[in-house]
Amino acid sequence: MKTNIRIYGYLRASTHEQDVSRAKNELLKFAEGMGLQIACWFEENESGAQLHRPELFRLLNVAMPGDIILVEQVDRISRLNADDWEKLKYLIGHKGLKVVSLDLPTSYQFMSRTDEFTERMLAALNSMMLDMLAAVARKDYEDRRRRQAQGVQKAKQEGKYKGRPINKILHQKIEGLLMEKKSYSQIENLIGCSRHTISKVSKSMKIAQ
Repeated sequence: MKTNIRIYGYLRASTHEQDVSRAKNELLKFAEGMGLQIACWFEENESGAQLHRPELFRLLNVAMPGDIILVEQVDRISRLNADDWEKLKYLIGHKGLKVVSLDLPTSYQFMSRTDEFTERMLAALNSMMLDMLAAVARKDYEDRRRRQAQGVQKAKQEGKYKGRPINKILHQKIEGLLMEKKSYSQIENLIGCSRHTISKVSKSMKIAQ
């Protein structure tokens, strides 16, 4: 691989810190096994089911043609509806970036030097596989949402529903930044959360005062 090509690790944040650490270690081991290093990490707090992802777009802004987005699983970037997936694919393709995912072996060749013909063939095959896995990821997401909604409805009927658990670590980070008088936009850029989440934390802080 050309030495000027950079590899960016893209992670989805979790309420369980060990999940993020495990994923990061898996990506590190994979890169090291290829004799390569990860230039920078981007950890996303936004849902993988929506296109608005500050960290992913920050990655797209700094990446150069030929650079690689390394993910643990395809669904970290592809759990979108069809229109949003096409938009994201266009943005990645327009920048000349490559996606390498640990659960997509056909993408591994992008980590090695290849001739132009082989690279074009691999790119076509990889694009087809990405589309297929994106469709599977979206269906899996919608199926889980549907089952979750059914479970919530049943719990409400039985008087057992307690609502969605709070991401305490994220909320503590937001509280600290709000206390430092950071603006909503600054907080969004710093930790990649939504304005809605910042607003909720701000309101809860005012109630507690």
